[in-house]
Amino acid sequence: MLSFKNTKCECGHQNPVGTVLCESCGNPLEEAEATSQAPLEMRYDGAARRSQKANPSLIDRVWNFFSSVKIAVWLIVITLIGAMIGTIFTQESAFISFDPSTYYEERYGWVGEWYYKLGFSHTYESWWFTLLLVMIGTSLVICSLDRVLPLYKALSKQQVRKHEQFLRRQRTVYEGELAQEAESWAARVEEELKRKRYKVKREGSALLAEKNRFSRWGPYINHIGLIVFLIAVLLRSMPGWSMDNYMAIREGETLQIPETDYYIKNEKFTIDYYTDEELPEGLKGTARPKLFKTDAVLYTCAADCEDPTKEPVLQEVKRHGIIVNEALSYKGLNIYQYGYDDTAKIAAVNPVLINKQTGETFGPFKLSMRSPELKYELGPYTLELNSKYLDFAIDEAGNPRTKSDEPNAPAFIFMLKGPGLAEKGEPYIYFVKQNDRVTFSQDKINGELAERFEIKVPSMEGVTFAGMSSTLNIRIDKAMPYIWVGAGIWIFGVFLGSYWHHRRIWLRVDNGRLLLGAHTNKNFHGMRGDVAAVLKRTGIDVEPKSLDNGGNRS
Repeated sequence: MLSFKNTKCECGHQNPVGTVLCESCGNPLEEAEATSQAPLEMRYDGAARRSQKANPSLIDRVWNFFSSVKIAVWLIVITLIGAMIGTIFTQESAFISFDPSTYYEERYGWVGEWYYKLGFSHTYESWWFTLLLVMIGTSLVICSLDRVLPLYKALSKQQVRKHEQFLRRQRTVYEGELAQEAESWAARVEEELKRKRYKVKREGSALLAEKNRFSRWGPYINHIGLIVFLIAVLLRSMPGWSMDNYMAIREGETLQIPETDYYIKNEKFTIDYYTDEELPEGLKGTARPKLFKTDAVLYTCAADCEDPTKEPVLQEVKRHGIIVNEALSYKGLNIYQYGYDDTAKIAAVNPVLINKQTGETFGPFKLSMRSPELKYELGPYTLELNSKYLDFAIDEAGNPRTKSDEPNAPAFIFMLKGPGLAEKGEPYIYFVKQNDRVTFSQDKINGELAERFEIKVPSMEGVTFAGMSSTLNIRIDKAMPYIWVGAGIWIFGVFLGSYWHHRRIWLRVDNGRLLLGAHTNKNFHGMRGDVAAVLKRTGIDVEPKSLDNGGNRS
């Protein structure tokens, strides 16, 4: 990619433009580098990278942007800030029955309103958060390719006899007269280095010894692990790969699990409380749950799944008593016990229709809170259901809405048809609870119709209360195994790069003079110790400290 113009070294090797050190002999090629006396920059062995290309094209500029470590750090910082903003308030995915369009404003005021409007209420599913993750992944890939390919090329082309300036400008250097025959002494050095598990190449009186080269790939293995991790995180946004929802289900109810073909029945809900004898002194007399358990039955839909006019045919697949930390698990679907609600909630009422003018009563008829019928025949009159609001409220525009999916303030709008009424019928709003009728002025809303007709429950015998509600956490996470794989690869890369160090020793003997240079990417003290030990065993007494080039040769 950088070979459109070559730089020829004095050893005869053609180097790609941008190469700092000759790929073959290590001779500094740039003028500034050639005249300096400081230790050489050996991070990529002086190899040229695409991001250093002269006269870059548009593609090269994009490559340079993503190959920048500084850009990668900023992307990570911005992503972390976005992730932290997402933790300020509850995310929409954690809601059980609240309406997010009103919840944030009612709960947190104007701050919550803008939090919702700016989309922070679903931060981790937002397009901008996904884009940041994609950009980080792209940066990891390009950063790795920009460095690992030139590094591999440089390491695979190492020449045994290196240039003198290359050797003199290493961090560990020894230079002196050799009183022994050059090739026989080099052979002894080779044997000593092999004892220390170095891989040795020798050409006459020149030698290259190397060990733990594999540790150089540790950072790039880290990158592979992070890339796998990021891909797994992004897969969670794909349909069917991940779910983390909550659903409240009353005792005896069977509900469909959203976004799946599964149905779950709360066959029985059990709650046990601690007795006063089991509680500490300060908590005696209070109701403290010891155990709450949902005896659940999981079904799969076998037929009529998509036909709203027919009841689906369900087939039981598993039964399980769900308690905290003991989920119902089936083919990647995990259902956890999250909480419960023992507040009495109306399940159904049996109201009657009263004609106030004649005193006649028609009914009763069964009105279910969650699944009411669409039409009721009451003598000469007909009630057709237009709208249902389980938790009635009025929005800013004056329109009716429901605040939640729980029957806290149930209201029904019927079209009343029959004798003395308009042919198309007349609307009648019915609040189930007496206090809601007063609060929302039912008679005022119904106007003149309220003077002629009334819908009410004659007695409490006509009220059916639902059993206790169990809150279940529904989770599907097919990406989690890949997240663990990515994390494992990353840890392996960290382990590889932290506990092994790439060490190299070059030496050459010319006209009875020994010149040795050594380099390691970590632990220079250990490197100098290796060199000093080998030299002493071959007849050259030297202290490790004297081998330190110090970075300021003059």
